[in-house]
Amino acid sequence: MGKKVTWVFNRFSKNMDYQGLSDQEVAESKLAFGANETENRTKSTIWLALLNVILEPLFIILVFAAIIYFLLGESTEGIIMLVALGLVSGISLFQENKSRSAVNALKLLSSPQAKVFRNGEVVSLPTEEIVMNDLILVEDGNLIPADGKIVEAHDFSVNESILTGESLAVFKDTTSERPLIYQGTMVDTGSCVAEVCAIGGNTALGKVGASIGKVVQTKTPLQIQIKRFVRSMVIVGAIAFLMVWVINYLISRDLLNALLQGLTLAMSVLPEEIPVAFSTFMALGAYHLYKKKIISRSPYTVETLGAATVICTDKTGTLTENKMELRAIFEHRTGRTVDLTKSSPVFSPVLEYGLWASEILPFDPMEKSIHHFYAMLAAVDERAGAKMIHEYPLAGTPPIMTHVFKKQNGQTVIAVKGSVEGVLNQTKLNSEEKALLFKKVNEFSSQGYRILGVGKASAVHEKLPESQSELTYEFLGLLAFYDPPKANISTVLNAFYEAGIDVKVITGDYAKTAVAIANQVGLKTKGHVVTGDSVMALSQEELVREVKDVSIFARMFPEAKLRVVEALKANGEIVAMTGDGVNDAPALKSAHIGIAMGQRGSEVAKMAADLVLMDDDLSHMPEAIALGRRIYENLKKAIRYIISIHIPIILIVLLPLVLGWDLINLFSPIHVIFLELIMGPTCSIVFENEPLEANSMQQPPRKMSDSFFSFKELSLSVVQGIAITVVCLSLGYVLMQQGESDETVRTVVFTTLVFCNLFLTLANRSFYYSVLQTIRYPNKLMPLILGASLVVLVIALLVAPVRAVFEFETIPFELIVYALLAAFAGVFWLEILKYWRRRTSQDTTAH
Repeated sequence: MGKKVTWVFNRFSKNMDYQGLSDQEVAESKLAFGANETENRTKSTIWLALLNVILEPLFIILVFAAIIYFLLGESTEGIIMLVALGLVSGISLFQENKSRSAVNALKLLSSPQAKVFRNGEVVSLPTEEIVMNDLILVEDGNLIPADGKIVEAHDFSVNESILTGESLAVFKDTTSERPLIYQGTMVDTGSCVAEVCAIGGNTALGKVGASIGKVVQTKTPLQIQIKRFVRSMVIVGAIAFLMVWVINYLISRDLLNALLQGLTLAMSVLPEEIPVAFSTFMALGAYHLYKKKIISRSPYTVETLGAATVICTDKTGTLTENKMELRAIFEHRTGRTVDLTKSSPVFSPVLEYGLWASEILPFDPMEKSIHHFYAMLAAVDERAGAKMIHEYPLAGTPPIMTHVFKKQNGQTVIAVKGSVEGVLNQTKLNSEEKALLFKKVNEFSSQGYRILGVGKASAVHEKLPESQSELTYEFLGLLAFYDPPKANISTVLNAFYEAGIDVKVITGDYAKTAVAIANQVGLKTKGHVVTGDSVMALSQEELVREVKDVSIFARMFPEAKLRVVEALKANGEIVAMTGDGVNDAPALKSAHIGIAMGQRGSEVAKMAADLVLMDDDLSHMPEAIALGRRIYENLKKAIRYIISIHIPIILIVLLPLVLGWDLINLFSPIHVIFLELIMGPTCSIVFENEPLEANSMQQPPRKMSDSFFSFKELSLSVVQGIAITVVCLSLGYVLMQQGESDETVRTVVFTTLVFCNLFLTLANRSFYYSVLQTIRYPNKLMPLILGASLVVLVIALLVAPVRAVFEFETIPFELIVYALLAAFAGVFWLEILKYWRRRTSQDTTAH
């Protein structure tokens, strides 16, 4: 059952006897006609995931290695490879399933909602739960969830461009030639009740193969970088495999063993952990966002979050409480200002006509406040006996709305309210009178008030015009509302500034109102205020220069908002944009990170956005940005770790062969797969759980052009890998020169490498702070994974059957200590570099 809608649907107050389907009828309809889905969501994806695992290069190499072991008669090693095959596949499937579950849960949460009559009540439920013959309610800004036949409509128009290509809205009602609405089209104005006549694949949209709400995911820059890097390493691995196979065969004349050594090197080259780690980090990042009351419509939005350089926010409901309390009324005819904060306010005709220009059952905060003061001040409440004859929906630039009512006494009232300019444009006031009015507007604006103009039109009309633009109004006065700033908004803005993120306010309010609120909340204002008209008048080159030095954009409309976002992007900014209305959708879609409001946002805005704030609280965004930075940092640590530990594995397999050592086969596939089983969980589970570093939110945002795989990023990892190789092979070479057996040399080199891996995991937790500090970071998985690695090493050294499989030999404790010391030296030299970085940073700060 969906969520009950506690407010009454305002335009259908006289027809609330709609019962809709009962629970039993819903079940029968669903059984007969299915669900409102264009995709088969019940289809299991486990087989697809399994196929992807089977096609991974490492899986194929392990299969070949197992076959070769069995052909050589080494059945124990062959069985171990098959067990390793199961473990590697299991880990991959577990991580993929964990990621997929998180993404599917978020898809369900971000699914559009629909209002439906069920059991005599209006409920809100996911569009997938709509069934045939349901009665649905749709209003301006809604995406229509299913095909339906109109039962009742009020000033209802719909944009059907997704089906027809026609951009103009089409007006429809029960008398239309085709009184039908279609899934995926958008309500432009008004509202209607419709009976569902087609769902899922049987809708007009479903039949042409489109899928509403389906997000087409393009590859992100990081995805492309990773794919390119892995592809390059596969090619390198193939070349190295052939080279080692040939050289080994020429030396040993043993085809199968030579092939086994070639496969060993190929396994060591493949960085298959990187794409797995990336997918896991992104999916779990999206899940962590959900726990912070932010729904991410795509897990890959997490990649962009930490790079945001500017956030464009609206004023009402984002910086302010969205309470819109009516504070003052100005009467144009008398010049009187009614202060509603005084103990004994008086009734005004401006308030009365403001009421008639509002909905009878309001849901907008301003209209609720108008109703509140009307009920308190009117001598006679005429609302109950009044009937709406006609409604002109909000339209025009700047916008206004007009209602036509007939009172119980037979009097017809035509009332308008909206932007002051919009109402004045349709009056007969001269320029001098308008100038005096704008003086009052500026006075209210400087106090942070939001102002609406109110007027009335002559009720003597044989026939009402089709458009409100054809009416001439008498200007009555102004309504001034105050929307107090949110208590925490100054702290939120400071968090953005500390993180190096610029904040720009884009509002439809007057400039002075926006400036007053900006001063109250602590917005760092720079430059002058730019209006929407000014934005549209500037050339693209002029606007690109202008947006750099402007913090407040006032009297903005959709086209102007979009131009500002595009200009910021042209300056190389990574733009986050908040919005809640249908008109915000183009700018939300254009921004790198579109942020819609979950409670007051329209479905169109939510579908266009990347993130949805479930409780409309902007204070979650600094947390989200911190999470984005943490995930990016940790992914960088994981990739650096993977590269650093892969290099010594590759070189330990390759160099003895190339340098002509007596022991050319230090490692076999069994040794490499053991290391792979350690590295996989370390990079994709342990590093993912690392906390945000202390100074991350005081650093400027990273550049989106930065690459994990540039020389600058990888050079330190390469040096780390070479250092580990040097200590491992040096110790092995010394033992060879001392006449130690091949098994002893192999045991010591492998033990040293495992110790290096443990130390590397600890050292790479930060490339700035000392390991003595990072060891105190909270990460419950760190000791678990490191401890498990040590336990397996101890088993390999002490348990005879396992030791035999690894071709190890019991070694004295003295050699284990040497291995530990060599590993310490091979890894923790990084602490000297970290210390130098901290000193340099402190000296720079001091100067």
